[in-house]
Amino acid sequence: MSNGNGNGNDSTSGVNVQTLFQKAHEEGILSPQALQALTVVDLGARIQAGLGIKVDDVAASEVTLVTMMPDDSGSIRFGGNAQAVRDGHNAVLDALLRCRQRDGILTHCRYLNGQVLYPYVPLDQAVRMDSHNYDPDQGTPLYDQTVVLLGTVLAKAQEFAHAGVPARTVTLLLTDGADEHSTRSSAREVAAIVRDLLMSELHIVAAMGIDDGGRTDFRAVFRSMGIEDRWILTPGSSASEIRRAFQVFSQSAVQASQGPARFSRTALGGFGN
Repeated sequence: MSNGNGNGNDSTSGVNVQTLFQKAHEEGILSPQALQALTVVDLGARIQAGLGIKVDDVAASEVTLVTMMPDDSGSIRFGGNAQAVRDGHNAVLDALLRCRQRDGILTHCRYLNGQVLYPYVPLDQAVRMDSHNYDPDQGTPLYDQTVVLLGTVLAKAQEFAHAGVPARTVTLLLTDGADEHSTRSSAREVAAIVRDLLMSELHIVAAMGIDDGGRTDFRAVFRSMGIEDRWILTPGSSASEIRRAFQVFSQSAVQASQGPARFSRTALGGFGN
């Protein structure tokens, strides 16, 4: 398991991320645009850091990958919301641990600035967020890191699929501001990846925009990234509203984990389901 320094788990060192993406392209899962966005020179190692547990070490006949990217920019701390984000992440883990399908759920958390809190692990091995491992004080490279995160989601799902294990995914992006520090990727490139994931009908990509005093139109930001309206949450900046939004996400993640039919209904219904 990752020690939180971003190095991740070396248990999947034999997995070639670029090969997984090339095969996804050949299978019609990835468009040329999405493939290009995912083949940036230094992306492989960053994605590798999140892959975590070996497929052979998972006994479940099908899996749900629940992935979260909490914002660790300084504005979270300045807004007094660090504890609410910690509590929200931990509440999602608690909800998943209570569901019947918990043995088939793997989870991964990577902060918005790239630190891997834990790579894909069984729920009981997930690391709780606390004041020692989450002290938001960085920037907002939203597009760059969303590409890394979605690349990790896709790579892990492909790894399971090639081993004959059906995999469905539920991903949450969280920010309290618009992109400010991306240097490699654009909203258009993110949208290309999201579009391909959604077309396979095996992925849910959700986003939460915490109110920043009305400066950011989060629905416009997330739409430009290809995220569907029904999967966008826009809570106010109070701790109670943030925790409530995480609860809404956790309910959807639990529903999506209950087999292919429930996943499809959840995906179509969005947060209003």
